[in-house]
Amino acid sequence: MSEAVAQQAEEQEPEVDLSIADKVIDKYIDLPGNLMPVLQAVQDEYGYVPRKVAEHVAERLNVYPSQIYGVLTFYAQFHLKPRGRFIIRVCVGTACHVSGAPRIVETFFDKLHIGHAETTPDLRYTFEKVACLGACGMAPLAMVNDDTFGKMTVQKVDEIIAEYNQRPMK
Repeated sequence: MSEAVAQQAEEQEPEVDLSIADKVIDKYIDLPGNLMPVLQAVQDEYGYVPRKVAEHVAERLNVYPSQIYGVLTFYAQFHLKPRGRFIIRVCVGTACHVSGAPRIVETFFDKLHIGHAETTPDLRYTFEKVACLGACGMAPLAMVNDDTFGKMTVQKVDEIIAEYNQRPMK
């Protein structure tokens, strides 16, 4: 990475409180095979794994940063960018697809002004198309965090967004 690119990346990332990561690391420091639990707990605390935290974890656990990034980029559960408070997932599996999921997806895109795997600038919403949510009998299906919305319609998209716009950010 060139110096200019590294500086630009550093400027784009908000300041992070490394004491939060230190508390997590201290909890798992003596646990053999502690990398995964540390990274999962760090993500739970920050909502994603900031670059500075990943580098701090590498230093504290005495592992190469490349090992940290290898884990972070291999497992889909880890996120390297801030995510929204509300994660909207729309199933695009076969049952949902034939029941109208593409229209539901397009409606969310239009209403939120974001696409797949994107987050609104205010960090309220992240939108994801997923291959299967495992509830074909409720197709088309959407989820917001752990809340399930079956038999989705375009009209329900407005209701869901209105409902979650009323909820506090934390």
